[in-house]
Amino acid sequence: MITRLLVANRAEIASRVFRTCRDLGIETVAVHSDPDAHLPYVREADSAVRLPGATPAETYLRIDLLLDAARRAGADAVHPGYGFLSENADFARAVVDAGLVWVGPSPESIEAMGSKIGAKAIMREAGVPVLEAPEQPTEADLPLLVKASAGGGGRGMRVVRSLADLETEVDRAGEEAASAFGDGTVFVEPYVERGRHVEVQLVDAVVHGDRDCSVQRRHQKVVEESPAPGIPDEVRAAMHEAARRAAEAIDYRGAGTVEFLYDPATERFWFLEMNTRLQVEHPVTELVHGVDLVALQLRSAERDSRLVEEGALAPVSRPAGLETVAAQPPRPAEGHAIEVRLYAEDPAAGYQPQSGVLTTFEVPAAPGIRVDAGFESGSEVSTHYDAMLAKVVAHAPTRDQAARKLAGVLSRARIHGPVTNRDLLVEVLRSPEFLAGDLSTAFLGRVPADAPRRVPGHTTSAAVAAALALAARAGAARTVQRGIPVGWRNVVSQPQRTELADRDGEVTTVEWLGTRDGYVVDGYAVVAAGPAEVTLERDGVRTAYDVVVSGPHGAEAVDVDSPRGHVRLTRVPRFVDPADQVASGSLLAPMPGTVVRVMVEHGQQVGAGQPVLVLEAMKMQHTVAAPTAGTVTELPVTTGQQVAAGEVLAVVEEEQS
Repeated sequence: MITRLLVANRAEIASRVFRTCRDLGIETVAVHSDPDAHLPYVREADSAVRLPGATPAETYLRIDLLLDAARRAGADAVHPGYGFLSENADFARAVVDAGLVWVGPSPESIEAMGSKIGAKAIMREAGVPVLEAPEQPTEADLPLLVKASAGGGGRGMRVVRSLADLETEVDRAGEEAASAFGDGTVFVEPYVERGRHVEVQLVDAVVHGDRDCSVQRRHQKVVEESPAPGIPDEVRAAMHEAARRAAEAIDYRGAGTVEFLYDPATERFWFLEMNTRLQVEHPVTELVHGVDLVALQLRSAERDSRLVEEGALAPVSRPAGLETVAAQPPRPAEGHAIEVRLYAEDPAAGYQPQSGVLTTFEVPAAPGIRVDAGFESGSEVSTHYDAMLAKVVAHAPTRDQAARKLAGVLSRARIHGPVTNRDLLVEVLRSPEFLAGDLSTAFLGRVPADAPRRVPGHTTSAAVAAALALAARAGAARTVQRGIPVGWRNVVSQPQRTELADRDGEVTTVEWLGTRDGYVVDGYAVVAAGPAEVTLERDGVRTAYDVVVSGPHGAEAVDVDSPRGHVRLTRVPRFVDPADQVASGSLLAPMPGTVVRVMVEHGQQVGAGQPVLVLEAMKMQHTVAAPTAGTVTELPVTTGQQVAAGEVLAVVEEEQS
């Protein structure tokens, strides 16, 4: 039996596995890079081993360091989590060769499905439908999808709508795949515009229901649910049977997922890939079917290690015919579960990943709500890893109830610091299209990223609350004349003014007076005003605002939460330091990262929208383009250079008409 398990992963992934280990009485070992040293999962483990460095290549992708950590911590088993080395056959083999229990499928199964090109050939032989693109595509075959043969998560994927762009997109996809997975092999297949992404959960060759993962951005899943809604029973049964055949074709053992592309218009489906690991979205299956998939993984691994010890099973092979760990029928689905991935990213800015300190990170507890989080208040979101903060999941008797419950919890969450996709998730869950089950991988193209609803006047009211909280905070910090109202004047010539800017740079000016009877703001009745809570009444409606202030005096960041939502504001300083000003036309780094390609030269003429350079951060590449036509007058960065957020990357002087 497994006694001490090392999880070769980080953040919420490691926390999730540790939770099951605690339930089973298995000791746990965490590994962490230097930026991750203070994340919650490190404290949750019984032991922790440092992996010196920051980048994945220096830490979580180093097989030698992971095995050494297992040896030093006395672990007898390794769980790869999902991501990083979880689908690396060499890692699986190295773990087994080191005499440790590998919690996952055999290296042979990983290799068989590790190449999407090779996997398609196996599925074709097994009678599972696959998508095929012609060797020499024509305009009639458009659109096409370029995909990385290794890895997943949307990296190395490009949609091609013009044959003239095909070669360029293949090259870019290959570069991104090589950076993310160490393998730049890509292939091309037809792109189904309104297809749905449906996957079937397996443990060994036994089906544990299905999930819909169609709501995606950048080909990465954002909302997942189980069961997949609106699929005819006969199509669902055929999909489950195809997944079972896929698993049997490679004698699969352990937890895995077969992903299909489903076309509702024709009710046809095609094999996409098989993930030989646990999936990020596995909680919806667990809640609906009442199963712990990590526990089943551990049972499967223990069974195989016992058979190895007894000589009935070779260390890296699993002959067909052995009794499976999940041979008993799975529990039928009960109710509906929906999961959202909460990311530190700005949907309105092309889903750019964000980094920085989460000054507040609180998701309210509620019946039927599950939160798998990798961060907490005070945690720093690093630029080196994926931008996902947490998975928030709701389980309810019906799909509509689950969506409403989840949207309500998200809207009440307090998340301060980096921009997140929280508002967009709430918008999706409450949208008529989502509630009607009108799903496809193009869903977010129909729900604009900047569409989240704002109650009219909400930003103004939040700014009033912020200004009064700042005033009350200043008053509370006084060491003398505490009895005098903040902003008091014997003879009032004009009101006090506080200027606050939102994330888009829009400035709201709040005019207020401090009197013996409290604060006065035109259009509002100030019921109460303190440094952390302000209650305002407008048009007979009373609303309480929670206010959190951070940052340097005079340029404070103010987070305002209320039943109407969250607004982050920054006090506009009265005077600007000339050193903080940048030249007109400056292209600033949207986040910390590495310059991987410079595409222009100093003095070059560029057109509006022309790529200037490519920045890599959080495992994705981001193209920085010229905002207007003009001349590159400054180019202070070079390929390979690390840059900080807000740093000047180039200056494009606009052409004068």
